[in-house]
Amino acid sequence: MHSKSDVLASMTDDPITVNEIACLAKENLNPDVWNYYECGADDGLALDKNTRDFDRLLIRPRVMVDVARVDTSSTLFGTRYAVPIGMAPSAMQKLAGGQGELDVAGAARNLGVNLTLSSQSTCSLEDVMQETRQGPLSPEFWHQIYLTRDLNLSIPLIQRAEAAGYKALVVTVDTPVLGNRWNERKTPLVLPSRLRLANLEPVGSAERKLEGRKPSLNRLLMDARTAEQAQTLIQSAGPSMHSSSITWASTLPWLRKVTNMKIILKGIMTEEDALLAVEHGVDGILVSNHGGRQLGCSPSTIEALPEIAKAVNGRIPILFDGGIRRGSDIFKALALGADFVLIGRPVLYGLGYKGREGVETVMHILERELSRTMALAGVTSISQIRSHSLGVSRANDMGISKL
Repeated sequence: MHSKSDVLASMTDDPITVNEIACLAKENLNPDVWNYYECGADDGLALDKNTRDFDRLLIRPRVMVDVARVDTSSTLFGTRYAVPIGMAPSAMQKLAGGQGELDVAGAARNLGVNLTLSSQSTCSLEDVMQETRQGPLSPEFWHQIYLTRDLNLSIPLIQRAEAAGYKALVVTVDTPVLGNRWNERKTPLVLPSRLRLANLEPVGSAERKLEGRKPSLNRLLMDARTAEQAQTLIQSAGPSMHSSSITWASTLPWLRKVTNMKIILKGIMTEEDALLAVEHGVDGILVSNHGGRQLGCSPSTIEALPEIAKAVNGRIPILFDGGIRRGSDIFKALALGADFVLIGRPVLYGLGYKGREGVETVMHILERELSRTMALAGVTSISQIRSHSLGVSRANDMGISKL
């Protein structure tokens, strides 16, 4: 029998799930910051589906398999990682607390985790890269970019990223126009004067010109009553606005001329675009609906993944983000054809909860949950995770339909 003191000694107040960390982060963050990070487009359907649709998938447990040793390691672009989990790009991380992107990079360095830095970060890309050189592990860091209307204005940022040592350029392709984000329109977030978008040129950027003022250009665009009014605003903003004219035929050849970094397209949601990505020789794709912040009625990313995986058929790596809150979610994404997953909001939760330590806690939780899920599903390596481990409840009677 255990004494009462023994039982109490074994209890912990530390968070043990990502959702618990999210609740703690919400308590710490300014409500406007929380709403900015959490909002989706329109009525939030795509945002909600990203997390909810994982629950449609069931994992079929297997027994009497030797799972004494479960290997969660994975290789991507020739680099081996302890887990197939990277950190997705998200803007203005100093708003979430601490040193923002530097804390996130420090956590990635300590754990040997892949990281993609947002071009709209509040720390310079050089300072973030410097964090990787202070530890024994050398994970690849990538850099995200929104291409500008005048592509030549994007070249300095691309060159800086390559010179600093970033190994891939993650090109966001799902923002020809901004999504209709109701929360941002009602409660616009303004970057405090103590912070800056460290990687954007101080001259010529519409966002920098309007920084710290209300309403922002983004807010004006979302509030435009007609397409003509929106177009007038875009024209007045100049050539540094995000491009609405990137194409398969012209943009990708241009990128190959200006950089030797790997090119990954972020925002692929259909088999048609996945096939075009393969045909045009990109190095990888990221299945993403921008965290549900662009098209409110888009499919969830886990819904879109199977048709994309079938179309790609292993020819290039498929990365995945959107809705991951548990290690079992990672298992499901891998089973449906993802090679690697990225997490966005969970990183912000960790940052808002306890800075660098909080980000590391999130990663440890997901690693433990993934390893436990693999053992209970009877698989001992990432390569063994396949769709036959999944099922869905039958709609009209009891039973499971295997995938």
